Order: sequence, then C-alpha cells, then structure tokens
Amino acid sequence: MLLLPAPAMGQTVQELQRQIDDLKATIAEMKAAQTGAVPAASSPATTATAPVSVRTPPAVPAQVAITPVAPPSAPAVDGTPAAPVQVAAAPARAERWYDRIKVRGYTQLRLNEIIAGDRAAPDGISRLRSVHDSGIGDDTGFTFRRIRLVLQGDVGDRISFYLQPDFATAVSGQSVGERREGFLQLRDAYVDAFLDPDKRFRLRFGQSKVPFGWENMQSSSNRLTLDRSDGINSAVPSERDIGVVAYYTPDRVDAVWARLAKDGQKLFGNYGAFGVGVFNGQGFARGETNDNVMTVAMATWPFELDALGNGMAGQVLEIGGAAVRNRIQPEIRTGGVSPTLFADDRIGVHAMLYPQPIGFQAEWNWGRGPEYDRDLRGITTKPLNGGYFQAMGRIVRSPLGPFMPYARWQHYRGGWKAAVNAPRLETDEFEIGIEFQPVEPLELTIAYARMHRTEADERRSGRAEGDVFRTQLQLNY
Repeated sequence: MLLLPAPAMGQTVQELQRQIDDLKATIAEMKAAQTGAVPAASSPATTATAPVSVRTPPAVPAQVAITPVAPPSAPAVDGTPAAPVQVAAAPARAERWYDRIKVRGYTQLRLNEIIAGDRAAPDGISRLRSVHDSGIGDDTGFTFRRIRLVLQGDVGDRISFYLQPDFATAVSGQSVGERREGFLQLRDAYVDAFLDPDKRFRLRFGQSKVPFGWENMQSSSNRLTLDRSDGINSAVPSERDIGVVAYYTPDRVDAVWARLAKDGQKLFGNYGAFGVGVFNGQGFARGETNDNVMTVAMATWPFELDALGNGMAGQVLEIGGAAVRNRIQPEIRTGGVSPTLFADDRIGVHAMLYPQPIGFQAEWNWGRGPEYDRDLRGITTKPLNGGYFQAMGRIVRSPLGPFMPYARWQHYRGGWKAAVNAPRLETDEFEIGIEFQPVEPLELTIAYARMHRTEADERRSGRAEGDVFRTQLQLNY
C-alpha cells in the first residue's frame, strides 16, 4: 500500500529525488515478483516538486497473481504527471488432459449369519443359498462383496469414457475345487458419443449395463437393499453385456432427476428416459456362441405430483417398462454350452414413489427362458415370472445421522440361465432392514431375511428355509 502524506517542510530536492527513486524500486520489485524477471535499475530523475513518503509492502510470493493496479503518478517538476506503471496479470493456466478425469469408487464389507434353518443338507437336498451372495452358507465369515474403482472422464466435448473393474471377484475350482477370493474382473468399459450439443442423446459402445429392470440399472453403491431380487435380475444376471445402446433424456426429465439427486434420493443412475440397444446376449464375461443378438428397449418417466395437493408437494412417481428378446446357449454339466438355442424373451414393468419421507417401489416381469426339466433330464424353454414389492422411509436428520428403513417381499419362479444347466429357482423371501449414514462417506446396513429358496443346482431338490442376519459396511471414496 502506498501512502501519500502532505509535503514535509524544509525538504531538499535531493531528499525528494531519493523518495521518488524508492517508489520506482518498490514498483519494479512488485512486477519482478510476479513475472520472475530481475528488475532493471531505476534511472534517477532530475527534478521533482513534492515529497513522497513510501511504506515498503510485504513480500509477495511468486506464485500469487497480483491484480494489475496503476500506482499513483509522481508529479514532475513542471507539473506534468508521470505515466503510471502497469503490473501485468499472470496468464490463466491452460487445462490439462487429467483435469477432465475423475476417480471414485466404493468398498462393501459384509458379514452374514444363518441364525436358523438349513445351513447344511445331505447330498441332493437344497441348502440355504443365494445366487447373489456367496457369503450365505456354512462356514462363512467376513467377505468383500464389492471393491469397485471407477475411472471416467471426457476426451473431447462430445466423447467420454467409463472404466470400472471389481477387485472382489471369486474364482472356484483353483486347488482341488477350492474357491479363491480377490480376483480382478472388468465390469464396465464403454465410450459415450453425444450426438447433440446439449448431450441429451448418446450412443454407448462397449461393455455396459443392459437397460432392463429399474434396480438392475441402479448402482449397488446406491441401492437400499443388500442384493437385487431374483426375478428381475434373472433377465440379465450381473446386469452387463457387450454391445451398443442409445439413450435419450428430455430436458424435463433431466430437471426432475437433477432435483431428486440434489435432495439425496437414490436414483437409478446416469441413463436415459428411453433406451434401445443390441448386445451379444450370451451373458456377462462369456464369449458369444451364435450369430443372434439380444435386443432390448426400456422407457421410464418421472411424474411430479404437486398438482394433487399440498400433501403431495415435491413427490415424484416414476413408472416405466422394458422388453427383451434373446436366444441363448446355457452352459451344460458335461462341458461347453448347449448346442441348442433357447428363447429368452420377457417384458417387465416398474413403479417408484420416491420416499419423502415414505416411498414405495415395485417391479415384475413375465416371459420364457431356458430351464432344466427333471423329467426330461435336460434344458427346455419354460415360462417364468417374478418381482418384488418394497416400502421404505427416509429420515434426513436424526442424532444418528440420516437413515432409511425398508421392507421387501420378493417372489420368483423360473430358470437361472447363468448357472450350469439353467436350474429352476423357486424363491419367496421377506426382508427388513435399515441403512444408516453416521458420516457422509460411510453407510451401514443391517438386515434380517426369512428365506425360502431352491439352491441353484439341478442336482439338488426341494426348498431350503431359514433366517439370515446380515450386515454391510460401505465406504464411498
């Protein structure tokens, strides 16, 4: 800061000249601190008319940009003001390629305990098991359900990429049939090409989620229940395949979803209101075995319910449906895949009332698919149907932090094409649970389930039943 006090009485011309030189030196130092240049020596002026008092400013680090300010001009002897000294602003840093890339992920640590029921059974009889959670069984402990790392970003104004591996994949049959944990497996690897400047219409190329089923599309990091339902997930186990899919999201829908996301609601992900795609159809992480493709289409639309009265202010009801047509060759017990192509077609519907603070969610699907027939001792095409109904609440503020209780009933009758010989599943399950968020990065879910299930093995018959207590700690990063 430069101070210009009133002229001191009795000051000589030499003293005035020295003060002017000090002022010039200070300005040069400020300029050098910004540009890194060595200030040139100031040339002495010959005359001056008024004394100037100078207060030396604090040192300015070289990396701090200085706003250009014109310092006051020292008047010359003839009364003509000298030209102000300009301090140049630092140029803006150019954007680097890595500025457009984001890294995030989540880890799920799970503990399951069968507190009553068919933990074990003789050969040929179903044990209490789940096609989603290998931690439900005998002699189990802590398991990593998922360890995901997401790398995503933009490589241009209309091109983006998404890469997600999972570090918690298990592989069986490694040493005398022993199961091994902690293998790395690719989950998503795709590129989005936006066809319009507003990025409402995109084409997605690569391995990504198949748009069938609302909860299938929803990320496991964002889903309230610990696992997806058997009935909906049976359409696309592991939810993914390699192909091309087109998504379109109108402005109106995007605005509703943006408001819900800002409110902290659990949405189903960055997908369109309308989606149409073609995929290999043989299943996730499996090589294609025929020239047929799986075709799929999905539509979903959120309706704002404010017009129904004050009691529905802010509420959103989302409804939609999907259809899939496929031909698949399941893996068979004798090795390889079935030489026969089986129809795998179905339609599904969904509805979602977002909890504010009470909400409901439901999905159901019907169709036909491959299923092992015990009488024929082989796989055939049979009808299937299943889904779930779910109620949940949402408390945003409490002494324990935000929490969401839920209750879900699920039902499924049909084949499970992802397992060897496409065994029949008969599932009836009631589950209650609650999700806490004590601090923002952590989510703790505690759940109890009453299960009636057939084991996904055509060599075992009957249904197992029991009570299972499960907990999961999720870390988001």
